[in-house]
Amino acid sequence: GRTLGLIGFGSIGQEVARRARAFGMPVVVWSRRFAASADARQQAMEQFDIEVVASAGEVAARADVLSIHLSLTKETRGFVDANVLRHLKTGAMVINTARGEVLDYTALAAAITEKQLRVGLDVFANEPSAAEGAIDDPILSLPNVIGTHHIGASTDQAQAAIADETVRIVRTFVETGRVPNVVNLAQHTPATHMLVVRHRDKPGVLAHIFERLRDANLNVQETENIIFEGAHAAVARINLDGEPSTATIAAIQSEHPDVLNLQLVKLR
Repeated sequence: GRTLGLIGFGSIGQEVARRARAFGMPVVVWSRRFAASADARQQAMEQFDIEVVASAGEVAARADVLSIHLSLTKETRGFVDANVLRHLKTGAMVINTARGEVLDYTALAAAITEKQLRVGLDVFANEPSAAEGAIDDPILSLPNVIGTHHIGASTDQAQAAIADETVRIVRTFVETGRVPNVVNLAQHTPATHMLVVRHRDKPGVLAHIFERLRDANLNVQETENIIFEGAHAAVARINLDGEPSTATIAAIQSEHPDVLNLQLVKLR
């Protein structure tokens, strides 16, 4: 029945929440993305059976166990500071497996003494960069503080899992042309207009469309071609980096008998 508080709710935070709920722990979460999206907040509450609150301080106040899952950015450096830690209950547990720099360890040391916190740390601000080295952080001298070695990705099991996943991703790309877990797809392209073309599903139609766009020096930013039931008709949606001229649109439609209809949509 003890409450788990999560600051950050990315992939790792979500997995922690799943495991905590399996043990019957109520889970209270704060995440930056929930502040910007009510839909994401509602979806997460329904999917993970959690409670989303408005601030990190409120998570700390509710938590018997506070676990930090923030990536390190200029906005999150030192995010969990004295203003957050002061809300913790006496005797609460604090776990940081994210990055040492997101938690103010000086403020944490003061809170440990004041509130008799129990602390587990897998990350530190000045970790050794070599394969061997010792962590010499003053916080480890305090009572009820346990430090571990931040080697989760360096175990035999993790290395085997990484190799298996790499093979799976490469095989999927070779067999389907899709890349699982891709992270560098453009969220926003220079596309200003979308050309919607209804056409018969026959060879050469798309080639004709793209040739006319090439002649107009228009670059395709994104495209999809959807085939309707029976494979007689299709619709192509083509995002372009400029507006096709009236002449270009007329050429696409009039010069090929299998182009049925054209519509130009302004994107921005």
